[in-house]
Amino acid sequence: MAIVLKEPIDEGTQAHMRSFYGTLSERDQRRYAALEAKRFGHGGVKHISEILGCSTRTITRGLNELDMLDDDPAEGRVRRPGAGRKKVLRRTAKPS
Repeated sequence: MAIVLKEPIDEGTQAHMRSFYGTLSERDQRRYAALEAKRFGHGGVKHISEILGCSTRTITRGLNELDMLDDDPAEGRVRRPGAGRKKVLRRTAKPS
């Protein structure tokens, strides 16, 4: 089954989309990709994931986040609380 786009995206626009996408935080990347996919409708998630080089799951998460923008528990944060690398509490010397 072929994807029928309302307006084809030319290579120059795709390059600008990828450049802009690379400057965003993780959360903003998900939401931007989701907005672009929503704009295309059916087949948009796969098409945008190919253009931006991200996972379809990333875009699906972004779509879910867009639906819950009013109740965003991580507003103002880049990562959710507890996410990311854990702090080193104590370093122990390795036995020789």
